[in-house]
Amino acid sequence: MWTKGWRESILSQVDEEEWDIVIIGGGITGAGILREAVNAGLKTLLVEARDFSFGTSSRSSKLIHGGIRYLRNRQYGVTYESVRERERMLKEARFLVTPLPFLLPVFTANEKNQRGTDLQILIYDLMAGRWQHRSYTREGLLRVCPQFNPEGLLRGYLYGDALMDDSRVLLRVIREAAQDGGVAVNYTAVEELLKDKGGKVCGVVLKDRAAPSGKTWEVKAKLVINAAGPWVDEMRSFVQAPPRLRKLRGSHVILPLEKQVSKEYAVHFLHPKDYRTMFAFQWEGIFMAGTTDLDHAAEVEHRQPEPCASLEEIDYIIEGLQFTFPEAGIRHEDVISTFAGLRPVVNTGKARPSDESRAHVIWDEDGLITIAGGKYTIFRVMASDVLNRATARLSGNLTFPTGKRLFARLPDALPNVELPLETMQYLAGRHAADLPALLAAAAPGELESLEGLPNIWAELRWAARSEGVVHLDDLLLRRVRIGLTLPNGALGSMERIRAIAQPELGWDDTRWEKEVQTYREIWQDSYSPSPQW
Repeated sequence: MWTKGWRESILSQVDEEEWDIVIIGGGITGAGILREAVNAGLKTLLVEARDFSFGTSSRSSKLIHGGIRYLRNRQYGVTYESVRERERMLKEARFLVTPLPFLLPVFTANEKNQRGTDLQILIYDLMAGRWQHRSYTREGLLRVCPQFNPEGLLRGYLYGDALMDDSRVLLRVIREAAQDGGVAVNYTAVEELLKDKGGKVCGVVLKDRAAPSGKTWEVKAKLVINAAGPWVDEMRSFVQAPPRLRKLRGSHVILPLEKQVSKEYAVHFLHPKDYRTMFAFQWEGIFMAGTTDLDHAAEVEHRQPEPCASLEEIDYIIEGLQFTFPEAGIRHEDVISTFAGLRPVVNTGKARPSDESRAHVIWDEDGLITIAGGKYTIFRVMASDVLNRATARLSGNLTFPTGKRLFARLPDALPNVELPLETMQYLAGRHAADLPALLAAAAPGELESLEGLPNIWAELRWAARSEGVVHLDDLLLRRVRIGLTLPNGALGSMERIRAIAQPELGWDDTRWEKEVQTYREIWQDSYSPSPQW
């Protein structure tokens, strides 16, 4: 699936059908809508102007979590939905969404901001229907994690959440929906909305952004859903709807694994400057920390084609780490890479970005159904809500959620290959039914670990062959995450990457060199330790 020529095959026939649903946006919200629509037997097309997960869904904090901090803002509904969905994904997406225990320290400086934390953690577990929290004295917490700053440390807590690879979660949802009859295509932009005689939206005009010709198609649909994340307002402008979003930037830093402060636990801490919630944990063979929460100004978005961390944000995150873990010796010079995503938050005019609600909303404007807000963890809830809102336009007595799985069940037994069990589980979670074919495609030496990371080289071959890669940054930043986890964006490994990927992609030498140069510029501008803005 998604092998060479797949996009052209889809687009050559895209205007010959009248679709039940066209979904605008290849982030996790759009993916969830596609999955549930396909589960209900609806003929559904998803289009994404860039690559799948290009936006927020490859730039999240990598957590499937309820959000304890939302309880402090009395966002009980969002937290309850999130906790329940976390539990569902831990069961359905085995080895892809994995349990992650968190330590939460309380210092004298932020004790006032942590009042009620013990009650919030209790509520958190009650919502989940499990008991996985505990309290620590100062001495007990230091025994569990000696790296904590002992000065001013009062006590601490343990609670549970979950970890994921955001881009791979999304790819499994979309690919498994496509295997069951859905259609999804990347680098296909909506240029215009089609309207019927009554002025209601009845389809889209699509443009191929991957082909020099820029060919367009008119595609009819009973229902058009705008799930474009931070860019839903751009789609809403086609129906003259006023902007409603507040784009908030969350930035992260990636550090070498030797800088990790605990092998067993993630850490939830408050920044000493403004007491903002932050996280630090091991992910994909590195140590990651974040996040910020700042308004993403229009002039910045115009200047920077991709969201990226500012130097001030990087220093802010490092400052929080240095206060909480002074003996770790973390400096800006240690940073391997950075990344930033935009939260598509509905603007209610709160003074502080962090006080804005993470609840989702749905608008019906001249027949265009838009879903905005929300968070990654509750994508199934969001998909069900928006589909229920529009069932009157669809045939059949439909009710969502369908109750069917969003992630296909993994085989009972893993393939019999000489790889460590941990590696096999990692691969099974990310590739599911494709795993036997991935392993069979490996050339000699490609089952080896990729430079000490949990990845193997064969993942690059499989992604280039069968996962819809159009540009090199698709491969290195979203299919196999080594553009984030290896120094210098994996440019130092480019010769071996080339030997594996170029033949699979069918690119001549001129195309390969152009892709490498473009990727180098993207990485330097938006992912390097010193972004260029």
